[in-house]
Amino acid sequence: MPSIEKIALFIDGSNLYATSKALGFDIDYRRLLGEFQSRGELLRAFYYTTVVGDQEYSSIRPLIDWLGYNGYTVVTKLTKEFTDATTGRRKARGSMDVDLAVSAMELAKHVDQIVLFSGDGDFRSLVEAVQRRGVRVTVVSTLSTQPPMVADDLRRQADVFIDLAALKPKVGRDPAVRPGSREIGQLPPFLARGAINRGDQVE
Repeated sequence: MPSIEKIALFIDGSNLYATSKALGFDIDYRRLLGEFQSRGELLRAFYYTTVVGDQEYSSIRPLIDWLGYNGYTVVTKLTKEFTDATTGRRKARGSMDVDLAVSAMELAKHVDQIVLFSGDGDFRSLVEAVQRRGVRVTVVSTLSTQPPMVADDLRRQADVFIDLAALKPKVGRDPAVRPGSREIGQLPPFLARGAINRGDQVE
């Protein structure tokens, strides 16, 4: 009898949000967990996102709170908004790439497969490094948009590529249905992780 594969999910929050919006649907994060729990032993599901530090209320806060109560390990970092001197437009500066990469390398020795929800080509070297440790890497993004949301070198480096469009029937939800921030899911205790706030300001 084959052993059950140990899986960890690493979600680049802003990248997955942009990809799902480009495909015209919202992610049902409870269904997403269920889908990958059905594929093996899901050890961890990490969700990485930046939060603008000087905003009293962030539109992403309800989602972050909901994820933290419903089986995800949420890792946030404060960013600062600044005014671009050439365009005069407000922009946010900050990235979670390093945080995601460090966690993936630390967890690699405990899992058989890492599922990366991102199309960012900067992660190609991370995928290669994890593979050298004997871990299979699945990348979830899309080729179904113009231009594609996934970098070609990242897609080629992955052991498996899953187009998010193909997952829509399994992980999509009706945009009119919003999860309540206080809704508590009935998930295994090992998945009941809270939020990690890496509050270092990004300059």
